[in-house]
Amino acid sequence: MRWMESETNGANQTVVTEFLLLGLHDHHNLEMVLFVLCLGIYSVNVLGNALLIGLNMLDPRLHTPMYFFLSNLALMDICGTSSFVPLMLVKFLETQSTISFPGCALQMYLTLALGSTECVLLAMMACDRYVAICQPLRYSELMNRQTCTGMVALSWGAGFANSLLQSILTWSLPFCGHNIINHFFCEILAVLKLACGDISLNALILTVSSAVVTLPPLLLIFLSYVFILTAILRVPSAAGRHKAFSTCSAHLTVVVIFYGTISFMYFKPKAKDLYLDKLLALFYGVVTPSLNPIIYSMRNAEVKAATIALLRGDLSKQMACFPAVL
Repeated sequence: MRWMESETNGANQTVVTEFLLLGLHDHHNLEMVLFVLCLGIYSVNVLGNALLIGLNMLDPRLHTPMYFFLSNLALMDICGTSSFVPLMLVKFLETQSTISFPGCALQMYLTLALGSTECVLLAMMACDRYVAICQPLRYSELMNRQTCTGMVALSWGAGFANSLLQSILTWSLPFCGHNIINHFFCEILAVLKLACGDISLNALILTVSSAVVTLPPLLLIFLSYVFILTAILRVPSAAGRHKAFSTCSAHLTVVVIFYGTISFMYFKPKAKDLYLDKLLALFYGVVTPSLNPIIYSMRNAEVKAATIALLRGDLSKQMACFPAVL
């Protein structure tokens, strides 16, 4: 562990220059099991989401607002897990896991920013499904390139702005000696526990900003699907209802898993064993993003068709025949 002594007002003060990530170092055998599992899941995440992005770029039939949002979600999942999983895998193999002060700050900023961005983006995707189901005749007019780009920019901007605010408030606190983070990575709540100063303002602002980033998008998603289900039930034929619901079932599944995991993590009774909380956070950060490409591949006929066309080598022919929509 490293630190340095600085003199402030004539008194020596210990300044932290790096952090020790505790993880599960008391259970090294379990860390070896987690290394294998997380490496496999991370590989599925990167390959699956990269495949979705590639299909959306190559197949002209997927040049629509829905798949434009999906490509951003896939990119978000890759970046979110890549911000901490590779380093975490390396640390699993070491007897002592350390991370520099700047590295910890960057890791915390990216994980918080991408998690916040996903909350807003899922709401934007719900709005897209609402327009597609409830305003089908005006869909191309309302969800044009400029509108979709603005909605995606709003999602990324809100997430990164929220993380910037939290990062500035967190790293402006004094860290003077305590440098053991009881987690796998630099998670903001674990970092705040190490601060020497009063963190009551930080905790309040973090609670408020988390509510702003998560609750309005969740409410928007809920309202969108109330109108969507109402519109679907008005469709006279069973085949028409099934087709209408199939266009948004994958997104609804992703929303349920994403918010369900968050709710279970933060609203369950506090576990006496901190290992359980760390494993749940690991599940949320590693497993959940890898499920998105699987869900969209299994529940979306167009993605299946694009995958088959890619395997057959037909996408190059289709690119020459279909103009891009978005």
